[in-house]
Amino acid sequence: MPNDVLMPQMGESIAEGTVVRWMKKVGDNVDRDEPLFEISTDKVDAEIPSPSGGVLLQIRVQVGETVPVDSVVAVIGARGEIPENSSSQVEQGSGGGLVPDAESRGSSVGRLSPAVRRLVTQHDIDLSSVVGTGTAGRITKTDVLAYMEAQNKPPWNIRETSSAVELAAGDRVEPLSVMRQRIAEQMVESRRRAAHAHTVFEVDFSRVASLRAERSTSGPAPAYLAYIVKAVTDALIAVPVINASVDGDRVIYHDRVNVGVAVALDWGLIVPVIQQADRLGIDELDIAIKELAVRARSKQLLPKDVKGGTFTVTNPGGFGSVFGLPIINQPQAAILCVGAIENRPVVVEDEVVVRLRAFMTLGFDHRLIDGAIADQFLLKIKTSLEENSAVSGRA
Repeated sequence: MPNDVLMPQMGESIAEGTVVRWMKKVGDNVDRDEPLFEISTDKVDAEIPSPSGGVLLQIRVQVGETVPVDSVVAVIGARGEIPENSSSQVEQGSGGGLVPDAESRGSSVGRLSPAVRRLVTQHDIDLSSVVGTGTAGRITKTDVLAYMEAQNKPPWNIRETSSAVELAAGDRVEPLSVMRQRIAEQMVESRRRAAHAHTVFEVDFSRVASLRAERSTSGPAPAYLAYIVKAVTDALIAVPVINASVDGDRVIYHDRVNVGVAVALDWGLIVPVIQQADRLGIDELDIAIKELAVRARSKQLLPKDVKGGTFTVTNPGGFGSVFGLPIINQPQAAILCVGAIENRPVVVEDEVVVRLRAFMTLGFDHRLIDGAIADQFLLKIKTSLEENSAVSGRA
């Protein structure tokens, strides 16, 4: 008996998913729990395992297509089996699979994803004028963006018309990936919404380096980032407005300290979150950071791993960047950027000496946070790393 493969619901607020890659083609053998296809949602990119073993008989949703959760995306069964509705409901697709035909799409609006609802509300769009190209005529985000462009009503993302860029011979044109589109939308929206301001401190890491050297005698020492996140959590407790969010004309002071740590991927950027980071010691933070990074790069994150962040740390210094001016990760109020930790000449008691230092930049929402408060917060981080015993223990 053939088994349907459904678009999974990767979290309570997720209403749809986009297929970005098939690991198998029609006719291939598939083992139960073997990665079958990859999806992208508003929260995470994830590889989806096969719910059963057998032969991939049909692919009903092609790469790039967005469908509601619980939609049938493929069919698995025994070789030679003919899936139900194979002739009337599907047709051969370019990738060797099967996709819904034009008639089966219908014209109903269907459920709207949170991203579509947000666009419709922000730009006062009459949905009766939008043509849905999703399954069963469902209106997708792409449909709304196309409508807005046609109406000369540009959205807050960075989509450009083809006439905006002159193409030269040899230029390669390809669409933005689903992840890059979402990154673009979120970053442009953050710049539009928040009053960005930045302040920069230089921090001496000589003491942290000494602590790591002591730890290395009994095993691998925690990474510098673990010490930084520990100092950040302590500072967030001391200066709670940095851990807050602006919601219209309200300020929400969060009762939790959930620190997101940006992870660079070959195909984009994602920010997994360390839940209740203020309750963890340096060793626990080090483990959490490394585990989340590994899972992010292997596309094993779950929606709960990227939700609820109240503050973000980004670490481009690992790639050699001296310092940066980060964009706030909405709806948070601030973000910390850590530059390269390296030996630099500095003046100490009228003498030029070598010290291990790094620049730290705090990007903050000036609607809520004034420069003096931002500087107090960064000073607490600097003091913790240079002097305080708060980052010296294992607990």
